[in-house]
Amino acid sequence: MQEFDWKNDIGQKEEKRKLAERIAKRVRNGEVIGFGSGSTSYMAVEEIAKRVKEEKLSIKAIPTSQIIEDLCKELGIETTTLDIEKPDWCFDGADEVDKHNWLIKGMGAALYKEKLNIKQSKENYILVDYTKFVDKLGEKHPVPIEVEKDKVEQVEEEVKKLGATKVEIKLSNVNQGPLVTDNGNYLLYAWFNHIEANLEETINKIDGVIENGLFIGYNLILIK
Repeated sequence: MQEFDWKNDIGQKEEKRKLAERIAKRVRNGEVIGFGSGSTSYMAVEEIAKRVKEEKLSIKAIPTSQIIEDLCKELGIETTTLDIEKPDWCFDGADEVDKHNWLIKGMGAALYKEKLNIKQSKENYILVDYTKFVDKLGEKHPVPIEVEKDKVEQVEEEVKKLGATKVEIKLSNVNQGPLVTDNGNYLLYAWFNHIEANLEETINKIDGVIENGLFIGYNLILIK
């Protein structure tokens, strides 16, 4: 899944650069850090790499996508996995944030590893520019749902029963077939007019669902 051009396709670039610089200042020598995905996280990795090089810091990154892992290797940041080490802290972006600090994440298809990192981390920093704040979750974006390839149709029907007004499969920009995630699954986009506190858990109980992009009730620190 090397389809998202987070390096060049960046809106609010100056604001995101400031967020990236702020989180880079948080880095301390010897830390294991969860690296999120998306354009803001991409810029944060670049800023962290500058400090690593200039100050000769020794850190390890747990990347949440192949794109970010490749960037780490390119910039000389050592990587590891959750199977080997746990993060001291994580940073990531978001697609939407409401007044409760509930999030929609994963429009870039990296939601599974993003959620794993956040669940395993002691501190989680979410980098958000002003365009990400909404009055009601689901206002601008659907909920991404990672699904086993052979269970797409049945998951779609079950998600509609939960109140989704529209469900569609995310298509690849390369061949117009279904986008395949780093984990070898498909991605559904589900639109909801109203998102209840238990929707994240309810979606994940559906047979065939790997994970969804709702982050409700997590201990998050917003950097804005």
